[in-house]
Amino acid sequence: MSLFWRMFLSNAIVLVIATGLLIGPWVTVSSPVLVHEALVLCGGLMAMLVANGLLFRIGLAPLKRLTEAMADANLLEPGQRARVTGRGELAELTESFNVMLGRLESEWAESSGRVLSAQESERRRVARELHDEVGQTLTAVILQFKGIADRVPTTLREEVVTAQETVRGSLDEVRRIARRLRPGVLEDLGLPSALRALVTEFSAPGVTTSHRVDGSLTALGAEAELVLYRVAQEAMTNAARHSGASRIGLELRTAGGRAVELTVSDNGTGLRHAAEGAGLQGMRERALLRGAALTLTSRDSGDTTVRLRVPLLPEGAT
Repeated sequence: MSLFWRMFLSNAIVLVIATGLLIGPWVTVSSPVLVHEALVLCGGLMAMLVANGLLFRIGLAPLKRLTEAMADANLLEPGQRARVTGRGELAELTESFNVMLGRLESEWAESSGRVLSAQESERRRVARELHDEVGQTLTAVILQFKGIADRVPTTLREEVVTAQETVRGSLDEVRRIARRLRPGVLEDLGLPSALRALVTEFSAPGVTTSHRVDGSLTALGAEAELVLYRVAQEAMTNAARHSGASRIGLELRTAGGRAVELTVSDNGTGLRHAAEGAGLQGMRERALLRGAALTLTSRDSGDTTVRLRVPLLPEGAT
């Protein structure tokens, strides 16, 4: 039965009952209306209003649930669906919304995959140019300073050496940026070694880092390894630069033989009800690309935990 006919028949039943009471022997109305008769009529009116309110609330409850599901829908957190109850127009509308949401999630995953693939290609290109062009140029400048330092007077040698060390520091920074843009250790040595190197990179005075990486991890595939590495990189960057953490921990382990779970935790200031930034949104997009589940837990005390659970593909799948 359509929503219109359900509401119409509900009101019709209430009106028929009220009319039956008025024309029956139970209720009489005098002219002028007596006090007790007015009380009876007012009570009947209140009963009709209450009955109509209850019927409308029950009839429109599925529509309210659908509205709440629409407001809570987030393409970066797939799997959310509105509950389908009953039959009729509202059930069909809810099912259509669920189908549309699934289609949008699929299209979002495809478009995010293309964007992230293009982003990784651009990262590799920039890293290669930094290493081959800028890195070689700075190396040549360092060698030139070294040759000049051997020929200049003693009074100027210290300044030349200082400039040489400044350029050397810039070269190290360029190489560090190139490694972050294109993690060569991930391609050469695999995910466990890349994560260990990443944790070491974030070690600094006043910041204690630790890691526990399961050495028995089987091959995850290039895409899954890149997702795990980039999420770990972004989570550790947020912890080191923005949260003021003094302790950062990373753990990678298998979860029940069907998934790999990455956990990055810190004792920083936490989110404190701050809006999600581009970094966290990027992590969610990467997780969505691989069908993974990303959860972020931040306590009032400031401890923050980022957990990524990546399902393992069946053998032979790519």
